[in-house]
Amino acid sequence: MSRIGKKPVSLPDGVTATVDGQTVSVKGPKGELQTRLVDVVSVELKDGAVVVKNRNNSKLSRSAWGMSRTLVANLVTGVTEGFSKTLLINGVGYRAAVEGKGLSLNLGYSHPVVYDIPEGIDIKTPKPTEIVISGINKQQVGQVAAEIRQWRKPEPYKGKGIKYADEYIFRKEGKKK
Repeated sequence: MSRIGKKPVSLPDGVTATVDGQTVSVKGPKGELQTRLVDVVSVELKDGAVVVKNRNNSKLSRSAWGMSRTLVANLVTGVTEGFSKTLLINGVGYRAAVEGKGLSLNLGYSHPVVYDIPEGIDIKTPKPTEIVISGINKQQVGQVAAEIRQWRKPEPYKGKGIKYADEYIFRKEGKKK
């Protein structure tokens, strides 16, 4: 039995949810999100909460149960609070700046890298070496952060590159004389 799947997803004030077959739509103060759940789970609205249940006791149904409940919980969190990820840039001359609808990154290449900011994502640079990515869709925020990090992953010797704020870079010792 899934411990996560058993818990109903409660809807805070100002948030409404609708269930149409396997599609769950959630509307809140920050916007509207929807997701389609797999057919091996059932979803229903009860007492101001969204309840996800597994249809049968198959291995696929049990494995999708907790994940489906988490997807619905992420929709509710997204439309109420939103999600954000922070990237830190480390390296001499490495910096970032938001210019119009793009993020300009100077990462030691012969040219600046311009990343087009997708719809629904807000990127801020409080410092030239810090990038804050925020939005209501958790999956999209994580994907954008991963795409920006991909331009210059942190290396293990000096730690130069783009890393997540909560990421630990395992440092290696250099050559010895």
